[in-house]
Amino acid sequence: MRLSSILNGAHFGNLAKVHGIVTYKLSPFEQRAFAGAISNGVPNMIRRFRSNVFIVAPPFILGYLIYDLTERKHHALARKNPADFENDE
Repeated sequence: MRLSSILNGAHFGNLAKVHGIVTYKLSPFEQRAFAGAISNGVPNMIRRFRSNVFIVAPPFILGYLIYDLTERKHHALARKNPADFENDE
């Protein structure tokens, strides 16, 4: 039995009849995609940044400090001791 004979020509979005639910759609050409992007979006972005900066920044700062300390220690340990080469010619 073919699947098309089961569906009776219905597409995937139209497989069942739903009664009592009203849906409204607005064409994408009638929407204003950037409505309020500057007046609402920028202050919202600043508010969200200020609310999360003290949660996100400390682990990054701690990670950078550990990385910097490790790099400095590695550089110091990788240096040759000049006292070992005083008598070389």
